[in-house]
Amino acid sequence: MATAQLMKVETSGKWQRGLQTSIKVRDFEPIIVDEPKTLGGTDEGPNPVELVLASLSSCASVMIAFISKELNFSYSGVEFKNEGTLDLRGLQGVEGVSPHFQSVQFNVVIHTEESEERIEALKNEVERRCPVLNLLADAGVTVEGSWVKA
Repeated sequence: MATAQLMKVETSGKWQRGLQTSIKVRDFEPIIVDEPKTLGGTDEGPNPVELVLASLSSCASVMIAFISKELNFSYSGVEFKNEGTLDLRGLQGVEGVSPHFQSVQFNVVIHTEESEERIEALKNEVERRCPVLNLLADAGVTVEGSWVKA
């Protein structure tokens, strides 16, 4: 077995007010994380679980780029549409109800001339190696996806 190649990732956060937090990542402008008004926030930024779905798209996009290079797979664009379902009773502390996503729908539209078999091979490798997708799956979240050719 190869020696581990560990990479540290760091963020910092500071509560602003109400349900709003300012998140700092490296030297980028802070990200305001908030909740919609329907959940008591001021709706000045995405909420944490929306950011998880955004992370899923961006992580898969990075993995598609890496793996496409390995497979000599050609594409001109990729689009993502995700939907996650939460049971709010978990956030409210109801015993036996998980506060994380119950399920996630992960849909990919890829612009390519490659065959369906090659798209399937890319999909399988991305699903096997994408850190965010595997984090969700390892937490017991049902992640169902479709990959279609544009």
